Amino acid sequence: MSVFDHPEFDKHEHVAFYHDEEAGLKAIIAVHNTNLGPALGGCRMWPYINSAEALNDVLRLSKGMTYKAAMANLKLGGGKSVIIGDPRKMKTPAMMRAMGRFVDSLGGKYFTAEDSGIAVTDLQEMATQSEFIAGTSAKYHYAGETPDGNPAPSTAYGVFVGLRSTVEYALNSDLKGIKVAIQGMGHVGYRLAQHLHNAGAQLFVTDIYPDGIERAVSELGATAVAPEDIYGLDVDVIAPCAMGASINDETLPDIKAKVIAGAANNQLAREEMGELLRKRGIVYAPDYVINAGGVIDIYHQRMEQSSNEAMRTHIEEIGITLKEIFERADKEDKATNRVANVIAQERFTNKA
Repeated sequence: MSVFDHPEFDKHEHVAFYHDEEAGLKAIIAVHNTNLGPALGGCRMWPYINSAEALNDVLRLSKGMTYKAAMANLKLGGGKSVIIGDPRKMKTPAMMRAMGRFVDSLGGKYFTAEDSGIAVTDLQEMATQSEFIAGTSAKYHYAGETPDGNPAPSTAYGVFVGLRSTVEYALNSDLKGIKVAIQGMGHVGYRLAQHLHNAGAQLFVTDIYPDGIERAVSELGATAVAPEDIYGLDVDVIAPCAMGASINDETLPDIKAKVIAGAANNQLAREEMGELLRKRGIVYAPDYVINAGGVIDIYHQRMEQSSNEAMRTHIEEIGITLKEIFERADKEDKATNRVANVIAQERFTNKA
C-alpha cells in the first residue's frame, strides 16, 4: 500500500523512512502540517509488531500534534517520529545518534522531543548530531522546581488540570473521593496519579509493567487492576495514559465511568467513538487538548523570554479551553472531539 492510500494519511506534508543497519535503527518521521510553524513532536520508541503498525501510529500521532499545537495557541506545526524496537532491550547511544542524523536530514522542518521509550539522555545523544532536538535542557518549571528538560511533569500537570475541569463540568464535583482508573503508570501516568492522590481521589491503576503499579500501590494507596479489567470498573473517571485507540468497540460497552480524561494520544479508535460516548452520557476530554502540557513546556523553553509563572498559566488554560469545548458541544449537540477538531482546523488551515 502507498502511504498516500493509507487510511490515516491526511494531507501529510512529509513522511520519511530511515534505516541505519549498523546502529540497528529503523525509524519513521511524519510531518503533518507546518502552516503555523515548524513541526514539533516527540520521538517514540516502541516494539511495534511490524512497520505497518509503526506507520499507522506515526501518521495518527503527527496529525494529533498539529491539532494539539493549534488548540494550545502555539506557533508550531505537527510532526512525530517513531523508532521500531523495545526501548528496554534494544536502545543504544549509537542508535540515538543515528536518530539525530535522521532528524537533521529534514533541515529544521521537524523538531523532536521526548515521548514513550525516550529519555532526556537519549535526546542529548541525538543532539550531538542535530540542532533540531528539543528538551535537552530547560530554563523553566511550572512548579518552580529545578528543570531538567523532561516535559512529562508539565504534561501530567496539564492532564490533572484538564481532568479536574472535566469532573467539575460533568459531575459538578471536586476530586475528593472521586474514583479514577488510570491505564498506564509511565512518566506521565504516575505523576498524574500523584496529583490525583494529593487532591483526594481514589485510584485504580494498571500497566503492562509491574514496577509502576507496585509503586502506586505502596506510595499512593492505589488499587492494582489487571489490564483487561481497567475499562470495566465502576469508577467515575477513566484516564487512558498508555497507547492509543484504547476507546474502541471492545472496551466501549464495558465503560461505566462518566468521564474519560487522560494523557494518551489518539484515545479514540475512530472519530465516530466520540459520538457514541456522547450518546451514552460520557464526557470525553479530547486528548490533544488535555495532554498539551508537554508541548507548551517545550515551547516556553525555546522562547527568548518566559518564566515559571507564564508557563504554568499557559498550561492551566487547558482547563478553560476544555470547558469552552464542552459548552459548545452541549449547545450544538455534538461530540466534544468533533467540536475540538473544528476549532483546531480553523486555526491551522489559515497561515500565521
